[in-house]
Amino acid sequence: MATPKEHVKEIRRIKFSIGAKEPNPLTEDLHQAVKNLSAELYAKDVHFLMELIQNAEDNEYEEGVDPSLQFVITSKDITGTGAASTLLIFNNEKGFSPKNIESICSVGRSTKKNNRKRGYIGEKGIGFKSVFLITSQPYIFSNGYQIRFNESPCKECNVGYIVPEWVEENPILSEIRHIYGSNSNLPTTTILLPLKPDKVKPVKQQLSSIHPELLLFLSKIKRLSVREDNEDPRCNTVTAISITSETNFVTRKNIDAESYLLHLSADERGGEECSYHMWRQRFPVRPENKVERRIEVEEYVITLAFPNGERLNRGSTSPGIYAFLPTEMVTNFPFIIQADFLLASSRETILLDCNWNQGILNCVPSAFVNAFTSLVKEKEDAPVSILPRMFGFLPVMSSPYALFNSVRESIQSKLMEESIIPCESYTQQKFFHKPHEVGRLRPAFWNLLKMARQQGVCLDNISTHGKYILSSAFDEEEYDHLLNFLKVEYVNDEWYAKCVRSSNLVLGGSEDLYLELLLFAAENWRSFSNTSLVDMPLLKYVGAQSQVSLCRINEVSQQREILLSNTSNRISWLIDWNGEFLGVNNRFFLPESTQCEICSHSKRQTIWDWLMKEVKVSCVSVYTYALHLSKVLGSDRKRVVTYVHFLYHSLRKNYLSTTEVDCAAGSMPLVNNYGQVIVSRQGVLVPANGSRWVQLIGSNPWRNEGYVELGEDYLYSGNYAGVLTKEKELLQFLKSHVAASDIPDLPPPDAQIPSFFSLLTKQNAFLLLEWIRNLKEKGRYMPKNFFNCIKNGSWLRVSLSGSVSYKPPSQSFLLTSSWGCLLQNGSVLVDIPLVDQSFYGKEISNYKEELRKVGVMFEFNEACEYIGKHLMSMADSSTLTRAHVFSILNFIRFLRDRLLPPDDFINRIKDRRWLRTSQGDRSPLDSVFYDQEWEAASQISDIPFIDHDYYGAEIISFREELQLLGVVVGFRGNYQLIVDNLKSPSCFTYLAAKAVLLMLECMHHLSSSDKLVRILKDSMLLKTNKGYKSPAECYLFDPEWGCLLQVFNSFSLVDIQFYGDSILSFRNELAKIGVLVDFEEATKAFARVFRQQASSSSINKDNVLSFLACYKKLKHIGFKFHSDLKKCIREVKWLRTRLADCRAPKDCILVSPDWISISSISLLPFIDYGENYYGKGILKYKEELKSMGVVVSFKCGAKFVASSLRLPQDPSSITAAAAYSLLECIRNLQEESNEPLIATLSQNAAQEWIKTHVGYRSPDKCLLFGSGWGSTLSREDGPFIDETFYGPSISSYSKELNALGVVVEKRNGCLLLASYLNTHTNFMVIKRIYSYLNELNWKPTGEDAAKIWIPNGSNDGEWVSSDECVLHDKDGLFGQQLNVLDKYYEMKLLNFFSNALEVKRFPSLADYCKLWMDWEDSGHLLSSDECIAFWEFVAKHWSLVTQKVLSENFLKLPVLSGSDGISLMDKYDVFIADDLCLKDLFEQSASQPLFVWYPQPSLQSLPRNKLLDIYSKIGVRNLSEYVQKSKQSAFDGVAPTQVNSREVFIERGLFKLILGFLADLQIEVQKRHDALKGLLEITVLETPTPITVEYSLPLKSGKIINVSARRLMRWERERYFWRMKNFSLLPSLLVRLKLVTSLQISD
Repeated sequence: MATPKEHVKEIRRIKFSIGAKEPNPLTEDLHQAVKNLSAELYAKDVHFLMELIQNAEDNEYEEGVDPSLQFVITSKDITGTGAASTLLIFNNEKGFSPKNIESICSVGRSTKKNNRKRGYIGEKGIGFKSVFLITSQPYIFSNGYQIRFNESPCKECNVGYIVPEWVEENPILSEIRHIYGSNSNLPTTTILLPLKPDKVKPVKQQLSSIHPELLLFLSKIKRLSVREDNEDPRCNTVTAISITSETNFVTRKNIDAESYLLHLSADERGGEECSYHMWRQRFPVRPENKVERRIEVEEYVITLAFPNGERLNRGSTSPGIYAFLPTEMVTNFPFIIQADFLLASSRETILLDCNWNQGILNCVPSAFVNAFTSLVKEKEDAPVSILPRMFGFLPVMSSPYALFNSVRESIQSKLMEESIIPCESYTQQKFFHKPHEVGRLRPAFWNLLKMARQQGVCLDNISTHGKYILSSAFDEEEYDHLLNFLKVEYVNDEWYAKCVRSSNLVLGGSEDLYLELLLFAAENWRSFSNTSLVDMPLLKYVGAQSQVSLCRINEVSQQREILLSNTSNRISWLIDWNGEFLGVNNRFFLPESTQCEICSHSKRQTIWDWLMKEVKVSCVSVYTYALHLSKVLGSDRKRVVTYVHFLYHSLRKNYLSTTEVDCAAGSMPLVNNYGQVIVSRQGVLVPANGSRWVQLIGSNPWRNEGYVELGEDYLYSGNYAGVLTKEKELLQFLKSHVAASDIPDLPPPDAQIPSFFSLLTKQNAFLLLEWIRNLKEKGRYMPKNFFNCIKNGSWLRVSLSGSVSYKPPSQSFLLTSSWGCLLQNGSVLVDIPLVDQSFYGKEISNYKEELRKVGVMFEFNEACEYIGKHLMSMADSSTLTRAHVFSILNFIRFLRDRLLPPDDFINRIKDRRWLRTSQGDRSPLDSVFYDQEWEAASQISDIPFIDHDYYGAEIISFREELQLLGVVVGFRGNYQLIVDNLKSPSCFTYLAAKAVLLMLECMHHLSSSDKLVRILKDSMLLKTNKGYKSPAECYLFDPEWGCLLQVFNSFSLVDIQFYGDSILSFRNELAKIGVLVDFEEATKAFARVFRQQASSSSINKDNVLSFLACYKKLKHIGFKFHSDLKKCIREVKWLRTRLADCRAPKDCILVSPDWISISSISLLPFIDYGENYYGKGILKYKEELKSMGVVVSFKCGAKFVASSLRLPQDPSSITAAAAYSLLECIRNLQEESNEPLIATLSQNAAQEWIKTHVGYRSPDKCLLFGSGWGSTLSREDGPFIDETFYGPSISSYSKELNALGVVVEKRNGCLLLASYLNTHTNFMVIKRIYSYLNELNWKPTGEDAAKIWIPNGSNDGEWVSSDECVLHDKDGLFGQQLNVLDKYYEMKLLNFFSNALEVKRFPSLADYCKLWMDWEDSGHLLSSDECIAFWEFVAKHWSLVTQKVLSENFLKLPVLSGSDGISLMDKYDVFIADDLCLKDLFEQSASQPLFVWYPQPSLQSLPRNKLLDIYSKIGVRNLSEYVQKSKQSAFDGVAPTQVNSREVFIERGLFKLILGFLADLQIEVQKRHDALKGLLEITVLETPTPITVEYSLPLKSGKIINVSARRLMRWERERYFWRMKNFSLLPSLLVRLKLVTSLQISD
């Protein structure tokens, strides 16, 4: 055997011709193939690591060795190649064998190919070559081999990558040992990779991010480590890690599956560990999922890994798919899927469209469900609380891959039918049910059940209400996503009602449990309000004898009312007193304990709100309770009195405030002195016994006013609700809170009091004055009758002219010091009665205010008033005479002369109507003293001037006295008086200018002039250029903007010459009465007129030009038009166009030269500038028209072209200039992003008008030839726009043409060019179009597009359907049946035909079937090559479908005929020769071939046993099964003798010979074992004579073939009998051998 060095030398010499005389001509191609494959294999440089790890896993290891793999990176230049860093890989495998070395020096000759059953995970045959992505010279040291490779071509053979070079040991190996550890033996295999400079960083990054789960599915490697070796450890940049796996093979076999626990540990920064539940299950491979690369694999082995805790990770994403090693596919599943997936060449992803992978993924749901069910139910004693962690393995999140989402949905569907959900039972037994059978509970109800359970409430029947209840350990918010995935829904609301009804939750637990139940109902009442919960006895209340009872929710407010106290310290008080009123009050309180629990509950507000709003429980205070009681007491005298006791004692305990008691007592019924219950009252009198009102009045004058005189019940003592009331204790309470009153606190009655009309005793007089004082202090009103009888009753003692008398207070005076000596001087005109102070004493002076209140007078001014009244009394029945008036005026003058103040007298008389005026009798305050200042005012106002004619000139001397009395003397800006006395509005027509100006002046000076405004608005008082008009019809002309009002002769302008310029100062006043005075309002009015004129088409050219001139002027001055006018100008149709209609400015165009071209293909609304209308003069208003919305530039008028486009019927009349104008319009619209108009224009332009190389076409049938097209097509290949006609500038309008529908992008022209394809017959043009379609990956959408040109010369051929074509016919069988495209087209177009037109790459099974049937019909003799090619295809594509098709369609099969050709015969007349002896017999006797054809010798691509098996499955019969044994010779009366088989037949040499024969056969091991077992157990019978047998074989035609045979030996297969003649009787060994050769094997 050659040494490793000799072996390497031999490879170099033989394979690469190194040292040979002539170089190998294939070496350059070999070098390029290796280079391309190595560079393109992976999308990332660093995936070489996966290949190295894969190789290590596929390696073989010595028994007892713990397989490990180590990566060490060092900055040392071990190899002397100048590398900045070197990567070393150590692997303790068996080492490289010569075959391995030869494989690594080749391409595609992996020693692991087709060895999936042996556990190999590599298969591409080029894995090691990928290291050239990071190194130029890899080194291998293994089993004595010391070689390296170089990516540069070898100088001796011009091949790189795979040419081995021998490396001397030193100094490399010594350096390796030093790095590995000098005290340790080097592993068998070491690989050195001196890194390329630009690959150092990515390699370090990849080493630092090696995933700890790498070992998860590797069956061999148990340890993997990464580290960096530098002399200074501080320079290390690679994160070191050591990963170890240990497997706990506690295996359970179940449904061809096993489960175990695997531990991974990663020694990095203190170490991390994670265990994984592993589930491995086998599934048979379905025929439809088989592929050539896995043809020998019969089973899928799928492993699922469920991380028991946080997965190990190093910052990178966690892969979800492993094909023994991780891919980069993230599934978003919380478990890992491992299987023998077929991978993309980059190993980053699996092949998603591969049948093999699809088959694996179809099995994943079943594997997951089995694994998951096992995890959930595997331990009976495991607590339910750990199960939610297992449910964390459910694939809740959707995957970024649609294929994995299908897996996810299938898992979900299968789990829905599994009993996996743990349910609550409150027993020791665990129960699991299907998701749809299980219900969830609201969290609050779980808390309630937990509390009930702790308090001993029985809940064993919790799952008897229509749903199994999810385990409380699982029914948590954090598991919502899992439960939603399993579609576990919450129980319906009725379930809770059933549960509460069937469990003793209301009375069976404590108050806190009861409160939790109420809280739960409250928080979910919106759902529960429609359930039977409302009909359950749920609410507690205190009934008679303080017993706790229950009522239904729907009873509340209908049959009884349930109450709550709003304050905790009032609860017992209210409950106790409520017991006193149960007879009249159908109201009950919740128990005290319940209410206290509510008050202390953290969510008391929620419970309260529910009880209040939903259950209609009333929350009461002592006050509100009292108010309600007062309404329901009725006529029960006892409870009416009890109610007063309740209020009294509630007040004493401060349970009621004084205000609340007042309110409650104010409406309560009372018991009167007759024992009657009185509900309504106006007031309350204290009992008559001992009252002061009886003392003063003697009777009850308040009875008719609704006053209640209290009975004596309120004076008695009593004991209510355990509280004692003493005698007369309530009286003060009733006075304070029921207003039970006595004089002086009683309100006076509205009645005549008889005792007041006679002298009152001194005591009663002072009692009356005290009553009056009390009334005053309280601000009470004294009724008229009561007051009059006091004021006018003669109960007051007075002194009059020295004698005693009785006078009413209104006629009495009380003398004071202010009078001085006036009385003694006799200056008083009348006698004055004085109060008798000697009778009443000094005490009377304490009641001055009360006396004054009832009419007693005190001061001199009152005396004056008394005198004045006396004077005025003369005028009570008639008007004062002239003399009386002058007397009053003289009296005032008299007081002034004597320096006495006349104010009081004047104030008493100045508002009396005693002064004669022009408007009748008036008071001085309402009168005016006339003079010249009032002349203008007298024209418009009826002012009450003093009647000078009546009083004469004498009245003038009393101007001052009159002014003191309030008469208006002098105008003094008294505008309000004018307004107050205005004449009738009918008098305001055609007024003089002064009158009008005075009215405006009044408006100017008065803050409120609404009255005057109302009158003036409707009066025809203003003179205008159109006569007198009402203000609303008038306009105040303004020189600056008045031109606007002169455009139309429609406005009434105020006459400035008549009123003078001063009227302009009253703009605001004029505006108030309706005159239009400002520009803004003028523009509004003008806008209205403008609209009216436009609507009646009355705006003529003069109006338009006048308006434009005014518009220009106002715009120059800076006036801003109101929005109404702007809107009017823009919207109203007032501009005449050349189309003979009027349009709004925005719909018009002001003509310019730019519009000439486009006007030839459109009808545009140009403003009529003809001499018969506006003329050329309108052009000078371009800017004004533009501001109004008129389009004045071509760029802005594109919108008109869209709707006005009128393309001529003859497209040849459309000039290029017109086309360019149209495109410019589109460009302008695009700049405005006006998509609707672009769409309209495109629609109107959708006819044939664009000139192309194939004639005029509509835009959507045209192409614009650009620079991108030239690489593939020519302008003449399709309907490209004719640049000769339009010029080269047409290409600059690509966007605009695209908007019209023209195809301008190369990628968008496929459909159009494809539709023109069948118009061509030139093969080169057709190929160019095909190349273009192929370049853009086009696929047809209709049947017509799927035609293929079959050329016959350069300009002839035919179009055929893609179904009639095939890309390749490698065996040349289908030349007559199909069009083989590789005869005409190059490879890239063949791929196009396959992908786009769905042309078959190779003939299909149906094609082969049709071919065979054609052969059957034609009687064609087949050649051996034809037959072999046909049945090789069948064998390669054998499946159940193939079997079915061939069985149903093949009538004839090939037979062994011995002639030059192979004939076909009826398959029911041919047989499989499974018995060679019988075959020989029938071949010798038959006149026709009987046995099916098979290649001789047997081919590897078409083994004989495989072909015979196919024949059998499509209906060909085995000869041994169909032949009939008609006769067997007897043994001449001598029975056969059984002998020892090992002595006479099966000796040791024969057994070895049979073993060797069977070993060469490709049959299963078990069948070989059965054959040998049968051979050892054979029964040998020895006969004295030869055995003769006759056979017959019936054919389908009815013919029967008979044969006979005479043999010394015969094998009966079914019975394991061997019959043979006794050889001992034969004369010699030679004769025996001759006889043995005639062995007969039969059934």
